[in-house]
Formats: sequence, C-alpha cells, structure tokens
Amino acid sequence: MTNDYEPVIIAFCCNWCSYAAADSAGTARMQYPSNIHIIRCMCSGMVHPNFVMNALTQGRADGILICGCHIGDCHYQDGNKRAEKRAEAITLMLEDFGLEEERFRLEWISASEGPKFVAVAEEMTKTLKELGPNPYKNEG
Repeated sequence: MTNDYEPVIIAFCCNWCSYAAADSAGTARMQYPSNIHIIRCMCSGMVHPNFVMNALTQGRADGILICGCHIGDCHYQDGNKRAEKRAEAITLMLEDFGLEEERFRLEWISASEGPKFVAVAEEMTKTLKELGPNPYKNEG
C-alpha cells in the first residue's frame, strides 16, 4: 500500500438529519475529507443491503457509511430501526464476501451535529487508509 492511497467512501445520508449535518458542517466551513461521496436519501431505512454490497463487490467503493436520525427521532417513525436491522445483515454479508467489517459503518447524526459528521468522516477515512484498497477493485 502506498501513502497516496485515498479511499472512496459512499455515504448514504438521510435527508432530514445527517444530510443537514453535512450541509451545516460545510456552511460552517468545517472541512471533512473529500473521500466522502454523499448520496442523499429520504431515510436511512430505505438503503437496501444490496446497494451496499453491490458498491463494495463491484469495486466502486472502499467503504460505505449510512447516516440517519437518532433512534426515536426518525421522520418516518421507525426507519432508522429498519436501517439498524439491515446493518446487522450487511455485517454478516461482509464476512461472507471476505470483506472487513470496518468497510461499513452506521451512524446516527442529527441536523445539529455537523462536528460529529466531520469526526465520523475523518475516522472512517483513516480506518480505510489503514485497511488499504477494497480487494474487489482489482477484479472489476
């Protein structure tokens, strides 16, 4: 692994909380790694495990981050609980595909938590740099 490796991280952010947190971090001129590629979705519970696994097994990303509203604060009542259950399934699938658990992360980030979004982005980027490139990148 060379020092110039920069991981690609796809972040599925719920419209109501985590996308607003990323936006507020940017508005406040807080910098987070450009490795994060945000996909705005209405709810974290709408992110199907196939989206995550396809991005990883097709070598399109080195890591996936799903961010949603805190438990009890979901704009769709229990969407984040659905996301939590799906995250458990994703973790099992990662093992089946020989991928490290650290390539996937689920976080609850409210609209007012821009600094938390920045911290999560920095932590995940650092972790993936240490892990190295997704082994499926070379197969695609």
